[in-house]
Amino acid sequence: MKHATFLRKAAATAALSVSVLAVASSLQAADRPYDEAKTLATLKTLSADDMQGRRTGTEGNAKARDFLIGELKTLGLKPAAEAFGQPFDFTLKRRNGDEQAKSGTNVVAMIKGTESDAEGAAALVLSAHYDHLGIRGEQIFNGADDNASGVAALLAMADSFMKRPPKNDIIFAFFDAEEMGLEGAKSFVASPSIGAGCIGFNLNMDMLSRNDKDELYVAGTHHTPALNALVDTVASRAPIKLLKGHDKPEDGHNDWTLQSDHGPFHKAGIPFIYFGVEDHAHYHKASDVYETVPLDFYIKAVDTVEATARQLDADFAKYAKGCK
Repeated sequence: MKHATFLRKAAATAALSVSVLAVASSLQAADRPYDEAKTLATLKTLSADDMQGRRTGTEGNAKARDFLIGELKTLGLKPAAEAFGQPFDFTLKRRNGDEQAKSGTNVVAMIKGTESDAEGAAALVLSAHYDHLGIRGEQIFNGADDNASGVAALLAMADSFMKRPPKNDIIFAFFDAEEMGLEGAKSFVASPSIGAGCIGFNLNMDMLSRNDKDELYVAGTHHTPALNALVDTVASRAPIKLLKGHDKPEDGHNDWTLQSDHGPFHKAGIPFIYFGVEDHAHYHKASDVYETVPLDFYIKAVDTVEATARQLDADFAKYAKGCK
C-alpha cells in the first residue's frame, strides 16, 4: 500500500433497517462466523521471518503462496479457473528509467452462489495482496499489517462463506506484486480467468490491523454514493470507528482511489469499496511484525469487513455493475 497520512472525522450513524439485522449479528463475537484463533495464527504465519518478507519472485513469496493454496484446499474452496495459481508477466520500471521483466502469481479461488445460476451472473471479488517488500540489507520486512492482515482476513471470509454460503458467486483473489505497481490486480482485471459471468464489484483490504484511535477507513462511497447507506448501517453497529473518506480528488495524495488493488477495478468501471488504516509508525518498516499488532483491534476490523461483505452479497444488485 502506498497512501499518505490524512486525518478526517466522519459521522457514522444511521437507522437500522430490517435487511441488515442479520448482518449486524456477525459483528458480535459470540456469533463470529470464522475461526478467530485460526485467523490470528494465519497472520502470524504469513508475517514470520521464514516468509522472508514475501517479495514477488522470491522463495518467501512462493512459500506464502503455497501456504495460501493449502489453506484454501483445507477450507474446501475450488480454484476460480483450472488452478489456484494464475501466473502473469509484467515490466518493472525503476526510478532511474531501467526496466526489468518480472513475473508473479495471483492465487484465486471461488465459491458458487446459491442464486447465481442465471446466465451472465456477476461475481463479487474479495481481494488482498500477499506480497510485501522482502529483505533489504540485513532486515526482513515482514509486513504484518501490510498486508498479512488483509490476507488473513480474506481467508477468514472464505471460512465464513463456506459455512454460510453466499447468494452470489464470490471470488477470493490474493494478488501478487501490489508493491511493484498493483501488477497482480492489473493482470486479473485485464484477464480475470474466473468461472463466473463477469466481475460486478470489488471489496479490497490492505492494512487492517493498526490504529491508535481504533479507526478503520472505508473508501469508495464518493464514487458509488449508493454505498453510503450500507456503510452507515454497518458503522452504527461496528465495534470500532468505521469512517468514510480518502476517496475524493480534492484529497490529493490522500485520495486512496488508485493506491491499492481496487484501483485497476475502478479504472475498468467496476465499483469498489476499500478498507484500510492510515499510515502509522510501522508502515513499510522492519517493525511491522506480528508482535506489535494490537490483536483486539484487528479482529474487530475483520468482523466489520466481514459484515460489510455479507451485506454486499445480500443486496448485490444495488451496488454491482451489471453483466451484458
